[in-house]
Parts: sequence; C-alpha cells; structure tokens
Amino acid sequence: MKFKYFYFLLVILTLSACGEYNKILKSTDQDLKYSYAKKYFEEGKYDRSITLLSELVPFFKGTARAEESLYMLAQSYYNTKDYISATETFTTYYNTFPKGQYAESALFYAAYGMYLDSPDPRLDQTKTYKAISEFQRFIEVYPQSDRAEQAKNYLFELQEKLAYKELLAAQLYLRLGNYMGNNYEAAVIVSREGLKSYPYSKYAEDFQMTILRSRYEFAERSKRESQPERYRMVVDEYFNYKNSFPEGRYMKEAEKYYQEAQKKIEQLPGA
Repeated sequence: MKFKYFYFLLVILTLSACGEYNKILKSTDQDLKYSYAKKYFEEGKYDRSITLLSELVPFFKGTARAEESLYMLAQSYYNTKDYISATETFTTYYNTFPKGQYAESALFYAAYGMYLDSPDPRLDQTKTYKAISEFQRFIEVYPQSDRAEQAKNYLFELQEKLAYKELLAAQLYLRLGNYMGNNYEAAVIVSREGLKSYPYSKYAEDFQMTILRSRYEFAERSKRESQPERYRMVVDEYFNYKNSFPEGRYMKEAEKYYQEAQKKIEQLPGA
C-alpha cells in the first residue's frame, strides 16, 4: 500500500510539474520565463532551461540580462553534452562580451567542449582541429590565467591524437605494401610529414621506424637491378633512426635491417 501511495504521489507531482512547465511556455511574461529558466538551470533541468533561454536571449539583447542569459544558455548546452552548440554559444558570448564577467570561462569552455567531443583517432578530426584552435586562442588571450597550463596540456593531448592518426595511416600503407601501387613510398611520405608536423610527439620514434621498415620491405620486394640503391636507402634510414634514438626500443630490429641490407649490398652485382 505504501508503494502504491508513493507511486501515485509521484505521478501527481510529475503531472503538476509538467503542467507548470507548459504554462510557463505559453506565458507572455518574459520576467516570469526568465525566473523559471534560472530555476530549471539550478535544478539541472537543462533541456527546459535551453527551451526558455533560446527564446529569451534574442529578447534580452541589449538589456542588463543579455550577458547572464547568453552564458547560462551556453552552460545549459554544455551540461546536455551538446558541445557544438555550447562552443558556438560560448564563442558568441565572448565575441559579444570580451570584457564580460564570464569572458575567460566562456573562452575556455568553448575549447573544452570541443575537446570532450573530439573523436577516436580513426575518425574525422574536424572537431579536434577546432578544439586546438580554441585552446590556442585562449592561451593567447589569457596567458596568465590559472587555466592556461591546463589548456596547454589539453592542446598537447589533442596534437598527440592527430600524430597518432598520421601514424595509423603510415602503418596502413606499410601493411598494404605493393597492393595497387607503391604504398611503401606513401608510408615514408606520411611518416616524414608526421615527424615534420609533430617533431616532439611521443610517436616520433614510431614514425622513424615506420620509414626504416618501409624502406627495407620495398628493397626486399624490388627487382634485382633496383635493389642495391634501395638497400643503401635502408642503411641511410638506419643511421637516421640510430642517431635520433640511440637507446630506441626498436634498436634490435633496426640492427637486423642494417645487417641484412649491408649483406645484400655486398652480394648484389653492381653494388
């Protein structure tokens, strides 16, 4: 009986709340709507606050409530994990109120929302590039902010994600080998571009090793008359790897390629 009573009471309260919300939506009293938008925001009912604030923000433009309502709308989007809308609204807030009460926070969350929405490295990285751009803007505008160091860390993390995406592409080309073309050369090109774009990445050694593996595999599968030159390229890349990573974790494998290449160079005619 107690459970049935509790359930009945819950239904009544829910219907009452829904009835209240519908009345607010139909109201023409903007002050009343705004007080409820703030109430719903504080209660964590962000979908309701978004509905009300989306209507009120244009109405409040140029008034004393313009700044707070716009920032609250951005935070509501953020809390519902609609990071694209949140970033757009935070950016609108910052561009409208660059000296506003919430300007620093808005610029940071414009970037952080995109950071949270940044996808797996195997997927399109448009949002990652957007987040990087937003964090760079924040660091430029607020270099002394308490959040500046945090923004730099997120920025480096996103750059590592982009570096890893490049590495995955290079490794895929290596696995494809001579399938429908010289994918070994493509692996080298992508790896070199990765090293150029992300020279301090934790994946730098992997890029360099992918180049060495690609050169070796290509030499192994080349016509006999082309092999001397291509094995010399293996030797060159071995020294590039060794000089860059003298204590590298792939040194044993690199030494094997070097020794095999040297042996082939000595054996092949015209070498």
